[in-house]
Amino acid sequence: MPTPARKRRWPSRVFSNRIVQIGLAAWVGFSAAIPFLAHGTVPFNQPMLAGVPYRARVLFEIFGPVVALIFIAVAYGLTRRRVVDVAAHAPEPTVALRETVGLLLYGAVVLIAGQFVGRFIGSHGTGLHLPGSMFGLSDSVTPSEAFAWALYNFTFYAALPYLFFRRRGYSREQLCLKSSNPLNDALVIVVILALGLIFDLPGSAIWRLTAHQLALGGALTFALSLFGTGLPIMIFLTSILVPRYQKLTGSTAATCVLSGFTYAAMHLTEYWTRYDSPAHAALSVIFIVLLFGGPGMVKAYLTLRTGNAWVHLWGYHMIWPHLTGDTPVFVKIFAIR
Repeated sequence: MPTPARKRRWPSRVFSNRIVQIGLAAWVGFSAAIPFLAHGTVPFNQPMLAGVPYRARVLFEIFGPVVALIFIAVAYGLTRRRVVDVAAHAPEPTVALRETVGLLLYGAVVLIAGQFVGRFIGSHGTGLHLPGSMFGLSDSVTPSEAFAWALYNFTFYAALPYLFFRRRGYSREQLCLKSSNPLNDALVIVVILALGLIFDLPGSAIWRLTAHQLALGGALTFALSLFGTGLPIMIFLTSILVPRYQKLTGSTAATCVLSGFTYAAMHLTEYWTRYDSPAHAALSVIFIVLLFGGPGMVKAYLTLRTGNAWVHLWGYHMIWPHLTGDTPVFVKIFAIR
């Protein structure tokens, strides 16, 4: 059992880490910059938040990472007796660095190409979220766009990276796709999911759906979101990058911060972002980092504590927020009566 002295030392170890310091500086600096860039208005097309006052929307962004820390604390409490070495799943540091840089460059190409592919197929670029996801639908998205979105993201963020790393000799365990403690993993999933639903379900538009809309729309939402965002994030970030971040940094906190930045970067082309002026571009980056940085840290931490990337998928991504939050969007896209 850790001694009191050791317990006192862990904050200094965390906050002396350069990557953690960069993360904290970004949080403080980005938060402070919002009023100077926004001038009292959030310029993004997010219909579900249209009636929320400016100050409340800004506070929601600023304190998003605090909510993430609550989930991290709960996850620690549920897994405190487990010893999992995710860094052991990665190769030696030189190879890990080469694979990490290569995958990040590949991901950047896929992210940019998605904007062109999506507009070739329909009227929206292809990002990690379908237009309307999380914040409501304000324009037309066709069913063919939804299927193309899921196919593109699954192919390039999940299937190809998975096959590539399997061909390189990595096992399912090394890719964090095999449970070493199913009972504890199930407990973490249930508790984290329940906590998320407490935040999400009150006032949710899902309660206004009919039974038929809920059944058919829910099935479509689950299937398309699983392939369009769930599996892509799991394979690209938590299966492949998280073990390598841990190997390269030797720090859980630094791994979580890097994962938060990576997860945010994967959403820089979200449908609601605006890059039509320097101020709007800066605000888009700031809101993306503040909104997605925290969840990226939680996904990484759940994987580090369990060694199982599926835990975050079922406890902190697929059911909540996507199934509960996006079913009304898919009902509208597929015109389900």
